[in-house]
Amino acid sequence: MSLQVLICDQLPIVRDGLSTLLGAAPDITVLDCTSSGLQALMLARTRRPDVVITGLALDGMSGVELIRRFTKEFADSGPRVIAFADNGSDEVVRSVLGAGANGLLLTDATREEITVAVRAAARGQTMLAPLVAQRLVDWFNHGGGQTEEPLRAVVTELTPREHQVLVMLAGGKSTGEIARDLAIGITTVRTHVYRLRCKLNVRDRTQLVSFAYRAGLMRSA
Repeated sequence: MSLQVLICDQLPIVRDGLSTLLGAAPDITVLDCTSSGLQALMLARTRRPDVVITGLALDGMSGVELIRRFTKEFADSGPRVIAFADNGSDEVVRSVLGAGANGLLLTDATREEITVAVRAAARGQTMLAPLVAQRLVDWFNHGGGQTEEPLRAVVTELTPREHQVLVMLAGGKSTGEIARDLAIGITTVRTHVYRLRCKLNVRDRTQLVSFAYRAGLMRSA
């Protein structure tokens, strides 16, 4: 079965371009396109897409507000959301990831980057534009991110294996890669991820990655 995608953006040229690009992939079907945030919510309720790609400028609400409403209404049962922005400024990164987006792509993304991001999001993985990902890593490695001490206390409650899985996940490894590197089954990795989400009270992998950085785990990884 192909992945079902809903596209939201205020500009027809962006909607049409993404629709054409994704429609050429054999395993992806574009369900619909809209410029309206409210219509996107209604379409998500009735047509149940696997992934939503949204620009930040929409009719009726901002893309960040749409992401926030998807996160609140659908939680784990709803579509994964990828933000599509024309820049990767610190403000954009903080706002879209803070709202619960599963990924962030820039408008100069290649066909391959966009299709890979859709497939990754559908699997519950996080995909960031390469320049954004590199800037985040550089920022934390050079002390830009301040460790939130209360989160460090929560980390001490994790088992050694859960700690390993969390760091590897935040480092960008897939479930299969973690299973291979730790010589454990994929089902076991998924169980660890589920327990991490419960212990850390987060919704998905995107928020697990955010937690790992905010807790300062990636500085020593």
